Amino acid sequence: MKKSILIAWFTILLASISTAQKLGNQRIPLIGTKAPSFQSQSTNGPVSFPDDFGKKWKILFAHPRDFTPVCSSEILELAYRQDEFSKLGTQLIVISVDKLVSHQNWKADLEQIDYKGHGKLKINFPLVVDSSFSICDSYGMLDTKSGRGKSVRGVFFINPENEISAFYFYPVEVGRNTDEIIRTLQALQANYNSDGVVLPANWQPGDDVMIPFLTVEDKEELKKPDSRVHYINWYMIYKKVK
Repeated sequence: MKKSILIAWFTILLASISTAQKLGNQRIPLIGTKAPSFQSQSTNGPVSFPDDFGKKWKILFAHPRDFTPVCSSEILELAYRQDEFSKLGTQLIVISVDKLVSHQNWKADLEQIDYKGHGKLKINFPLVVDSSFSICDSYGMLDTKSGRGKSVRGVFFINPENEISAFYFYPVEVGRNTDEIIRTLQALQANYNSDGVVLPANWQPGDDVMIPFLTVEDKEELKKPDSRVHYINWYMIYKKVK
């Protein structure tokens, strides 16, 4: 009996040490680096990332646990806006540390909810299994605060070259803003599609963009009475979008 207790205690201790080491050693992949690849099961079948998604923009959206209140509200908001992401040429990929059967049951349950009067929605994007924590570890998303095998609320924006363009993390207690996810995506795409264009604070699609310096063409444009280029001073130059 004592021997069994000692073995169980030793196993728990090793697991705790392993988790602590993983939490302490994880690194967040930086902007401009290649997004870590992975293969796993999902509610849409096997997923091989990024190969399965070609030249699309991709957003990895990690959540801490299935069948939890904040996570459920986030997934339902994404489901409500999933057509917008599709029109922006973007694939949503949701990740958590729960097992496939949990993902499947949670998805089926969420699809029966009429959230905010949006009606019952089909969740078309995959909920990916990360029960080994390997994906969250490779993206630096393991929750160091709880230490109980959960991820933070991570969002990674990945461009068509499979490079990380932006990321941000929220704590377990705070849900993400879907409007800001879409705005960030649109700003990244505006920069990606127009070389030399940068986006000012609070930029929204249709707003003037900024340029870091005047090209020869811009200087000629400035001479026109209805110039698309205008500036506050030499380091704050704006340009109207066509």
